[in-house]
This record gives sequence, C-alpha cells and structure tokens, in this order.
Amino acid sequence: MFLRPKCNYAGKIVYQIMKHINHSHKYTILVVLISSILVGCNSDGPEIEQPEKIYYDQAQKRMNAKNYYGAIESLEAIENRYPFGKYAEQAQVELIYAHFMNSETEASHTAAEKFIRLHPRHPNIDYAYFMKGLSSYTRDREFLNRVSDTDLSNRDISGAKESFAELTEFLTRFPDSQYAPYAKQRNVYLRNMIAKNELAAADYYLTIDAYVAALRRANYVVENIPNSSENYRALKVLETSYKALGYSELLNDLRVVININYPDEESKQSSRQRSWSWNFLSDSRPERSN
Repeated sequence: MFLRPKCNYAGKIVYQIMKHINHSHKYTILVVLISSILVGCNSDGPEIEQPEKIYYDQAQKRMNAKNYYGAIESLEAIENRYPFGKYAEQAQVELIYAHFMNSETEASHTAAEKFIRLHPRHPNIDYAYFMKGLSSYTRDREFLNRVSDTDLSNRDISGAKESFAELTEFLTRFPDSQYAPYAKQRNVYLRNMIAKNELAAADYYLTIDAYVAALRRANYVVENIPNSSENYRALKVLETSYKALGYSELLNDLRVVININYPDEESKQSSRQRSWSWNFLSDSRPERSN
C-alpha cells in the first residue's frame, strides 16, 4: 500500500535539493518544485486501497440505505481488487441483486450468467438462475406501463419469452428452491401474456381474412403454451379458421374437444347468442355482456 507523503515535509525536501544546485538555476528549479509539491498536496492523489472487508461492509450499508449505485461501486471494487479474496464470490452474487434493484436489468442478467459460468456448484447457484430469468423481463421496467392502461399483449414480448424459458429451466433444475414458488407465479403471468400476444396477432389476421396465419398463431398457443388463460380463445380462433378454410373434418373434431373441455364456456356463448336473437326479434336493445 502506497501512501502520499505528508505535506508538512515539503519545505525540508526543497531545502535539501537546493543545497546541491548551482545558484543560477536555483530560481527556476525552485518554482517547478514548489508548484509540483503544492499540486500534490491539494489533489486527491493516488486512491488508498481499503481492506476487502471494509469494501464489503460499505456495500452492505449502502444496500440497506437503498443506495444501489454506491453498493455496486463497492462490490465491483472487491471483484476487481480481490478476485480470489474471502468476499469475492459473495460480492459477485450480490452484484446481481444490486444491478436489478438499480433498474439495470441487462447488467443483472450478465452478472447472473457470469456467476453461473464461474461457480456452477456454488450454494447460491439457484439464486443466480432465478435472477437470470427474472431480469430478462420485468413488467415494471417501463414507467408508462405502471401508470397507463397499456395492453402489454400487443407489445414486443421477446424478453417475456426469454424470461419464461429461463424460469422454466430454473424450475426444472431447482424444483425445491426457496425461490421456486415465486418463479411459478411469475411464469403464470408470463405464460398468459405470451398467449395474449399471439392471439392479438391472430385476431388481426382474422380481420383481413388471413386464416392460415391466424391458424398458425392459435396452434402455437395450444401446442406450446398449455394451461394458459387463453386456451379457449385459441380454440375458437381455430374453429373460425377451420370453418372459413372448409376443413370440415378438423372442425368437427375441434368442436368435440371444445365441448368436452369447456362446456361452461360453450353454454355461456349459446346463451349470449340466444339473447341477441331474442332481443333482435322483439325489437329491443340487447344488453352488453361483460
């Protein structure tokens, strides 16, 4: 560790040097030396390295104060200056959290991947996999999504698909992890969002009579996103597409599947259709269904 010399020795240093210099050059060199020493005394000088534990304790205090930017600085100092130290691995895993809480989801994802690559058998490896999936997509990462009625199903959801895949991998690897319940809850939300996004596109294709394209989107939901909240809606898109394309055999088989799996939904739809028909014949205004 290198420390700056104390500035109260500056006069002695100058005097000893001047004793060995010719008088004609004393003035010029004196100005240069004094200027250099004064600059050294007034500047910050070389940064003094702190022991590893001081950095770690500093990071904890900053984290507790929600100063995540400052915590990141302290944790990165440990990682850079003490890569094989006692707190190096813990600093790396806490960097994942600090970046995430500082709204730096890409940095959090990168930190998680790095930790998984370097420490595949670490006791906290399940946390790294969990945070990797969580940081791929975050519903609240855009402020407007929190304060407006923006329909996220109509937006780019590539991050949601990545997050769903990564959290699914996490649940497969660590089904008994303490983070598994939250990951399952998160995946339900992501699964439904992805399905809604696919069917939003399918609905658009139906409006322009692009039935093959609509069929592909609905099939994707049924085959790849099972148990989503949109399965019935996907089957109805398939029904409309099969009927329009003249696929009679597939249409009949599909209607059997719908009646078996969603008898209540079909009865509700039949009731709504009868209500509209009756209201039309009686020349009365139909009530809007919720």
